[in-house]
Amino acid sequence: MKQKESAQHRRGNTPEWFQCIHCGQQVVPETYGTEHRNHCPWCLWSKHLDDQPGDRAADCGGSMEPVAVWVRRGGEWAIIHRCKRCGDFHSNRIAGDDHEVLLLSLAFRPLSQPPFPLERIQIGVIPADAS
Repeated sequence: MKQKESAQHRRGNTPEWFQCIHCGQQVVPETYGTEHRNHCPWCLWSKHLDDQPGDRAADCGGSMEPVAVWVRRGGEWAIIHRCKRCGDFHSNRIAGDDHEVLLLSLAFRPLSQPPFPLERIQIGVIPADAS
């Protein structure tokens, strides 16, 4: 019960801005199409505050690294964050002022760092075990 009361208390005290846990920039939480922003638009890092979006019930408080993006049904992009302290993963919808180049670099990371040497790819050749 105490945790629930604490979460409700924290929810009612929404700051006008917060300082990014990673790059130190000042961030306005409720702007550009998001109600529960907890990631920085400049570096895309977050702080582990929520168990569910906006509940501010997580006790961890660790830094959350942006590790990937994914596209939700309907085409909306979201950032996948991994907590550096506890290892949890969370998905956060992007906001209109998020750094576009960083979002694209997250999207292209799997293509630029494949799990195999690119030299092994032979154009027009289907591997024997692919059938």
